[in-house]
Amino acid sequence: MPRSHPPTLIRLVGRCLERECGVVPGDVLLAAVSGGPDSMALLHVLSILAPRMGFGVFACGVDHGLRPEAAAELSLAEQAAAQWGVPFERRSVCVAPGGNLQARARDARYAALRERARAVDAKYLVVGHHQDDRAETVLLRLLRGAGPRGLAVLPPRAGDVLRPMIRASRRDVTLHLQRHGVPSSQDPSNHDPRFLRSRVRHELLPLLRELSPGITEHLAAVADQLQIAGAPAASGSAEMAACAAPFDASVDGVPLNREQARQLRQVLSRATASSEGAAATGRARGDARQLHVPLSRERALVLDSRTGRPTITPPTRIPAPLRLADGARPSSPSGPSGDGGDVNSPR
Repeated sequence: MPRSHPPTLIRLVGRCLERECGVVPGDVLLAAVSGGPDSMALLHVLSILAPRMGFGVFACGVDHGLRPEAAAELSLAEQAAAQWGVPFERRSVCVAPGGNLQARARDARYAALRERARAVDAKYLVVGHHQDDRAETVLLRLLRGAGPRGLAVLPPRAGDVLRPMIRASRRDVTLHLQRHGVPSSQDPSNHDPRFLRSRVRHELLPLLRELSPGITEHLAAVADQLQIAGAPAASGSAEMAACAAPFDASVDGVPLNREQARQLRQVLSRATASSEGAAATGRARGDARQLHVPLSRERALVLDSRTGRPTITPPTRIPAPLRLADGARPSSPSGPSGDGGDVNSPR
């Protein structure tokens, strides 16, 4: 039976933490919290998921000394964290006025957050970027002349940084705040036209949405595809990356629809991670040469990662280690993935 409503922010974050970020029971996470809507939604969701998934969570807020309102915003976050049972610490950094202020403030913030993460033995630093942030960043990079590698921005996991809300939209975040009565503050600099990101958010993206309502999802999908294509080579991951974008393919007359393309990217990402893990431990895992996506109950797409040649085969022949994980369901073809929709909807 199809879902009658889209997944909640709690479900989206939990799924991303488990499937794409690799969080396991016993891990400790440090959430970066500013008091703004995104970070407050993130903190609230993590406080709910921590006992369910078995990870620990701490929170830290950083005052850059640039706005007098920041202290009150962090106090709001500290009070909410106490209510939700999350230990909170605030830190202050000094960022002198001058050029590239946002970048220098970001560097100082991350340095302070990582210092706090070491103090609480946190394995990961968790930030509140969501899908709209990712789309904005792709546009910012395009405006600055970035190439394909520079457009693979804000992945769910990058080293010690996790972005578990990256499959959620700004609307998902807003609905969560309203549904659960989560308090938050607004940073007026987010509307300051002196900052290019502010103009992209409030001027460029609204115009693009008039032309293409799904532009946010499209831009996020581009970042996903380029991230996979640029994945580091390790134990066959180079071959996987070479054939990682058959999103408009028709195999034996069967087109890949958008959901199947999404599942294919998921399998590619997992297979790459599995290959890297196997290389690190010296153990082989399954058949790393072939990747599989179910098309229906009767057949599946098999993509040979060395040749890039796709074929159709019965699902019974799929090696168990490379089948899609729990929760992924086969979807019947409904048309080519390029027919005006997104290829990586978080729904």
